[in-house]
Amino acid sequence: MRETITRIADWFYVKPLRRFIPQETFRYAFVGGLNLLFNLVLYWFVFNYVLRKQETSFGGIVVISAPILAFLITFVITFFSGFYLARNIAFGRSEVRSTGQLFRYAQVVAVNIAINYFGLKLLVEICGFYPSPSYAAIQIIAIVFSYLAQRYYTFRTHRIS
Repeated sequence: MRETITRIADWFYVKPLRRFIPQETFRYAFVGGLNLLFNLVLYWFVFNYVLRKQETSFGGIVVISAPILAFLITFVITFFSGFYLARNIAFGRSEVRSTGQLFRYAQVVAVNIAINYFGLKLLVEICGFYPSPSYAAIQIIAIVFSYLAQRYYTFRTHRIS
């Protein structure tokens, strides 16, 4: 499966792109997009067919709405699929051990969640900007942070002396 996905990514890595985007960066963007697409389809399926658009009660103590529970379920699954794709397709030459990579990947994801949360709080609630453009701007920051953190921290390819 790893080789198939890598071949597909490299097939889309056409000559004009090679001048501007390093192959590792392109593969990271490719698998990120692939994981996003998987996330969207999985969310739709879980929300509509698994949860049937119904809230879920856990022992009558906690009730979680279908949109939130679908998000939580898909987050757990796509967290691991994203890790697999980044580790094996985009950053396959890393010298960091697998368990260390998974822990670091979780740290980067946690920081990304914080960037999204606090960024929305700042831009929408404090500064009064519209939510959609604010969210788009925050996503650019989160994507750049994520790429740099994954490349130089989670899946680094050289030891820092």
